[in-house]
Amino acid sequence: MLVALTGYETALVVVAASFIAFALVMALVIPRSRQEFPGKRLPIFLVVCGVFFLAQMTAVLVLAEVGEADEPAHEETTTSAEPTEPTSTETTATETTAPETTGTETTTEPTTAAQGDPVAGKEVFLGASGCAGCHTLSDAGSTGTIGPNLDDLKPSHDAVVAQVTNGGGGMPAFGDSLSEEQIQDVAAYVSSATQG
Repeated sequence: MLVALTGYETALVVVAASFIAFALVMALVIPRSRQEFPGKRLPIFLVVCGVFFLAQMTAVLVLAEVGEADEPAHEETTTSAEPTEPTSTETTATETTAPETTGTETTTEPTTAAQGDPVAGKEVFLGASGCAGCHTLSDAGSTGTIGPNLDDLKPSHDAVVAQVTNGGGGMPAFGDSLSEEQIQDVAAYVSSATQG
């Protein structure tokens, strides 16, 4: 399975691979030919280890900042897709012209809450999908730090559906591994747990 990596993710992989290769060579190859290693070269060895460690930590921190910066951009794209759906409901609600905007806003929330089962969604969130391992959500008791903090993000139902289905911003897509019903359930759970 090929994965499309961004420039920062590629840099992280290169630094990690270099660090691992260095560690394996220093632990398995060099001691066989030089029993006294590192011996007199201990300070140089420690400096090189420190440089690799700092490079790895820098790559991880930069990737985390870039991933967080990508999340709002993805959220904006899903938000921009949301108004297209209420536009079609506005067309059907043209008969009542006075409460058109408030009617659209109030009908959007109950219909999204009605989609999916939040109780079943909590099981999906805590189950094999691994959501709890990456995200913080106080209702679920999860404290993952890989993905965004859902308590702070407070995503809408539609945003959760789009993100879980398509992935993005460092998150893999679950459209192939979760059923449509499971995606709707987890979206109902996350949106109700963070909005309420």
